[in-house]
Amino acid sequence: QVQLVESGGGLVQAGGSLRLSCAASGRTVSSVGMGWFRRAPGKEREFVAGISTNGGVTYNQDSVKGRFAISRDNAKNTLYLQMNSLKPEDTAVYYCATKGRYGTNWSAERNYDYWGQGTQVTVSS
Repeated sequence: QVQLVESGGGLVQAGGSLRLSCAASGRTVSSVGMGWFRRAPGKEREFVAGISTNGGVTYNQDSVKGRFAISRDNAKNTLYLQMNSLKPEDTAVYYCATKGRYGTNWSAERNYDYWGQGTQVTVSS
């Protein structure tokens, strides 16, 4: 069993930055891929970014291209999402998740097994 706890959300003005953290406990997550998703008000949850065990990254290019960066610190069992040049449309609850062993589609929720409770990010215009 893995417990994931997100932090770092808050209220920020457009153009600002935030860094989200996702602390894992219960077991080490260095051997699994991890990802960030978000759910904006009135919308379905969408994939934001993913990172493999060897540091390979993938992004939802349409939404966050060039503005967000995902990283991980295996020694701290923690996942990060650096968000720059934030826009009002980035307002959402952000979730981290561990990717299951099977399934190659990073953007599919079905390929993730453990999820955090989410952290709210609000970007004002």
